[in-house]
Amino acid sequence: MKTRIISGVVGVVLLVGLMFLMNTPVFSIAVALLALIAVHEITGVAKVENKIIRALSCIFAAATPLVIDYDLLNRFNIPFSSVLIVYTLAILILMLAQYEKTKFEHVAISFFASITVPFSFSVLVMLRDFHETATAYTSAHSLFFIIFALCCAWLTDTFAYFVGSKFGKHKMSPKISPKKSVEGAIGGVVGAAILNTVLVIIFNQFVFESNPVSVWFVIPVSIALSVISMLGDLSASVIKRNYGAKDFGKIMPGHGGVMDRFDSCLFTLPTLYFILSFLK
Repeated sequence: MKTRIISGVVGVVLLVGLMFLMNTPVFSIAVALLALIAVHEITGVAKVENKIIRALSCIFAAATPLVIDYDLLNRFNIPFSSVLIVYTLAILILMLAQYEKTKFEHVAISFFASITVPFSFSVLVMLRDFHETATAYTSAHSLFFIIFALCCAWLTDTFAYFVGSKFGKHKMSPKISPKKSVEGAIGGVVGAAILNTVLVIIFNQFVFESNPVSVWFVIPVSIALSVISMLGDLSASVIKRNYGAKDFGKIMPGHGGVMDRFDSCLFTLPTLYFILSFLK
């Protein structure tokens, strides 16, 4: 527990530091690095033996947030469909070139992970720039939306862990994640909603100069994102169970790898962006 707490505090400090660099290239580079590590962890857990496919999938994952941030496809007039076609052909050709040690299952998971994971992480960049397309908002609102999405994922997980450890009696999904309980899930949703309400009150009072975010928006969205975050957590658990792994990595002592910490964020980030885009 001590290692877990120390590692968590270090992670929070690094995240806060990154928020101060939100409008610099460091931010998108950090997002690209997270995407690269996450895909490397997934392909490692899946035991993908084709090193060239693993390397290509990691490169594609790292490039995606940078391409989105700097709008490189539009800048050089390159259709996204063309990039996707070339990438697909390259993966399939590499599978044929080393078919003796390349399972289609490994090709599929490398391809799927290298597209879905970096695009989900890239929503961090898209949320950062959200105020540029939604003129009613400012950069302070963009910062709030990023923190809000991350809190929905991480606060839900934290409260679910402690409430479930103390009061958990009914297993939520025993075959996928035996330690998760219904009581813990409810505690996670409620706890996240309460602290997110406090968060928006603080931002409205001390940060936003205009157009405050309604508490009545934050509460239902927080509940929805908390539920979505648990689905992300369970989805990652399915991958680990399929391959007999406890964690995706060891980069964060006591927590596991990048995917172990960001699995639920991969669901909350795009969901929040969709909601905001729909309502703007």
